[in-house]
Amino acid sequence: QVQLVESGGGSVQAGGSLRLSCAASGRTFSSTAMAWFRQAPGKEREFVAFISWGGQNIYYAISVKGRFTISRDNAKNTLYLQMNSLKPEDTAVYYCAALGKYYSDLTKPYEYDYWGQGTQVTVSS
Repeated sequence: QVQLVESGGGSVQAGGSLRLSCAASGRTFSSTAMAWFRQAPGKEREFVAFISWGGQNIYYAISVKGRFTISRDNAKNTLYLQMNSLKPEDTAVYYCAALGKYYSDLTKPYEYDYWGQGTQVTVSS
């Protein structure tokens, strides 16, 4: 069992920044690959960023590459998402997720076993 709790969401103007955090407990965080997803109203949940257990491998969605940075602190059992140059189209509920033991496509939500409750990010123009 893994418990994930996101925080750090809020409302900002376009061009602003936010830093999301995801506190993990339960299963060994340091050996678990993690990702951020987001879901806007009326849209499917979409992949944002991925980080391997040790941080060696990092991937981003094209829409956020160069603006968002995923990182983790295994000593604190915490995952982060630094979001800069925010745009109105970044408005969504953001979720952190723990990758399952077996997977084929780490950009797909169904590959992830555990999810946080989500944190709202609203970007106004």
